[in-house]
Amino acid sequence: MEFVLGAETLDGGEQVTSLTLPTARLGPFDPASLTTGTFGVHAKATSPVGTGGQDIGHDLDRPVTAARLDDHGDIVLELGHGAGTLGYADDRGRNFRLDLAYTVTQNAPLRRRGRPVPATPFTQGPLVNPEVDAFGHHMSRSGMKYRLYSPAAGSGRRPLIVWLHGAGEGASLPDGYYDNETTLRANRGALGFATEEAQAIFDGAYVVAPQCTSVWMDDGPGFAPLIHEIIRDVRRTHPVDPDRVLVAGCSNGGYMSLKMTTVYPDAFAASVPICGVVAGRADGDPPLIPDAELAAIGTPTWLVASLDDDTVDTRVNTVHAHERIPGSKMTLYDEVVRHGHRFPGHASWIYVARNDPSAGGVHIWQWMAANRR
Repeated sequence: MEFVLGAETLDGGEQVTSLTLPTARLGPFDPASLTTGTFGVHAKATSPVGTGGQDIGHDLDRPVTAARLDDHGDIVLELGHGAGTLGYADDRGRNFRLDLAYTVTQNAPLRRRGRPVPATPFTQGPLVNPEVDAFGHHMSRSGMKYRLYSPAAGSGRRPLIVWLHGAGEGASLPDGYYDNETTLRANRGALGFATEEAQAIFDGAYVVAPQCTSVWMDDGPGFAPLIHEIIRDVRRTHPVDPDRVLVAGCSNGGYMSLKMTTVYPDAFAASVPICGVVAGRADGDPPLIPDAELAAIGTPTWLVASLDDDTVDTRVNTVHAHERIPGSKMTLYDEVVRHGHRFPGHASWIYVARNDPSAGGVHIWQWMAANRR
């Protein structure tokens, strides 16, 4: 019988957080015979590509923190955190979806009226992440892949939110790796806008997440028309309000969200660049977005970053851009902390995915939703 891997995209990336064993067909058994020690879980994860000797996977026992029956009578094993579905290859600067091999071992019998229920072997089934699976797979006519979330049916035209991922979520074409997945599994950037809370604020919004074939910063002016083509495709096939197209992105995607408003100055109702890059990629390089382009941005812009970001210098990028974009807003955090856990300072997108930034009593999602082109 196949068990299901239940995954969640947490603030630090996707993890397998539960297993569901199809035990309903075995019939009822004594609840007392199901404990956290009844089954053991082992996880082995390996890279789908060569990584030059770097081990980006894992090989470990997963602690079972709870064991229960669901409404169908199947056993759900809840797992402790600590084993992601992605691995970051340093030599590629990319996240890759790991090949997962989970093994379930029955350590003690389930019992019915005191007698053991015959043991049944379990084999690994699909990986299920409801939030990720709610985004459909698509490809533009130019060959750029993207994921699209569609809101619940309703009347009238809806906003469209364009999420542009960071450098680690792009494809690695030399490896034949273009998965259209890591954009939704590496962080909650796009997923946050598809939550019930966000959808209520935006009165139902489409959310589109293109996946770059490399890194947006490699050729922002070249990628901009490809993103714009995807926006046109979604507008043509769905009831999108052309006056409520919004763009947001983190890091490499923060740069690209700004670049989109310089290439298409009349296309967007608002822009949210998070820990984005405008300076040169290295000391002495020309800026990716010159001051004259920043000063010409007319799209309402709210920049977000953390001062302890040690990947992108906040002052020479976010603060510099804010000082030059007319009327822009800016939220600077001292650090990135959620539920008592301190994340790397570069991960300030966590705050936007939770609608945390605010100014004058207005939070960032409400501000986005209120803007019109």
